[in-house]
Amino acid sequence: MSEEEKARLDALRKQLDAEHQWPSMYMFKFVLPNDETKIKQLHEIFGESAEFRSRLSKKGNYTSFTIRSVMLNADQIFDLYSKASRIEGIISL
Repeated sequence: MSEEEKARLDALRKQLDAEHQWPSMYMFKFVLPNDETKIKQLHEIFGESAEFRSRLSKKGNYTSFTIRSVMLNADQIFDLYSKASRIEGIISL
């Protein structure tokens, strides 16, 4: 990880810590190609305790997800975004 990336994560961590009292409910948003394998991967990353809401795009090519889950700290959020980013074609919002 570059120094620039570390500085960016530190700034985000400070902002999250200022806005949240841990543990806290956090909302993630993603868009995925409408592919069952990729959707299953996303569910596996967040586990059964997370609340998933999904919506199919107008043409049916993509599915958007809103995921709510209790996070213990900012680093846990970064970890989940990092794991999700390994899914091919995912867009994090």
